[in-house]
Amino acid sequence: MDIFSGTIGNLENSIQYASAKNNVISNNISNADTPNYKADKVSFKSALENEMSGLQARTTNERHLNFGEEENRPYRIVKDASTTYNHNGNNVDIDREMSELAKNQIYYNSLIDRMNGKFSSLQSVIRGGN
Repeated sequence: MDIFSGTIGNLENSIQYASAKNNVISNNISNADTPNYKADKVSFKSALENEMSGLQARTTNERHLNFGEEENRPYRIVKDASTTYNHNGNNVDIDREMSELAKNQIYYNSLIDRMNGKFSSLQSVIRGGN
């Protein structure tokens, strides 16, 4: 029985996503001058799974991995090797990364505020509305 109707779990997954995105953006920014570095990005695992729905892995050996047995994270980190912005083969756009970092910080803060609100409501119910 899920007493929180999935809200706290969804918020937890979203906070994990925002934290991972912050780490990836910070790593991209720190490697902005690294030759041939390709920027990473974070995408929701569920979005990728929706694209892959209906695909079944054909396993002919017990060591083969099934599509559904990946890490239990709500996101994936992928390399963006499709572009090159700098003369040294690096594709980190520092302006874009800083913009994404600011947007992600606002998103993260709103998730934390929502989580705090959820726990405040629960605390109020436990105390009997006082």
